[in-house]
Amino acid sequence: MNSPTTWRAAVQTATRDLGLLALRLWAAQEFVLAGYTKLAGGWAAPAWFAGLDFPFPHGLLNADANWLLAGVGEVALGLALALGVCSRLAALGLLYITYVAVYTVHFDLGWAGWNQIETEGGLGFKVPLMLAVMLLAIATQGAGQYALDAWRRRARHPATEATPA
Repeated sequence: MNSPTTWRAAVQTATRDLGLLALRLWAAQEFVLAGYTKLAGGWAAPAWFAGLDFPFPHGLLNADANWLLAGVGEVALGLALALGVCSRLAALGLLYITYVAVYTVHFDLGWAGWNQIETEGGLGFKVPLMLAVMLLAIATQGAGQYALDAWRRRARHPATEATPA
């Protein structure tokens, strides 16, 4: 049937999870880039990082281990998020990394806006907070239908294809 109601329902079904895809891809590229930057700089933590006060249990590790864990975690979990593989778990892991970053670096620098991101004044917690909100949406709503997990689930259980991911 070609009624407007049927057409509208078809469009809503096809576009329902585009927002989740956009959130996943935006947040993922931010974390992958941050992690890559850390790892490309070497395995040794820079001096500014070594002097930070880390929350428990990270305070038990040396700065180099924290640097490596942050870099590997950002890249691995960011890639998982982008692909939609274990997205809820990846989002929770990245939320934890964000918490540690805000605790150690960003919170004391205050609230900084988008126009200051590339400056010393732009290292505040506004951007990490926005990323945390994106990750919270993914952790609570899932990856959506445009994710590898959803495609694998549909391949295993074709009868449940109409149910939301």
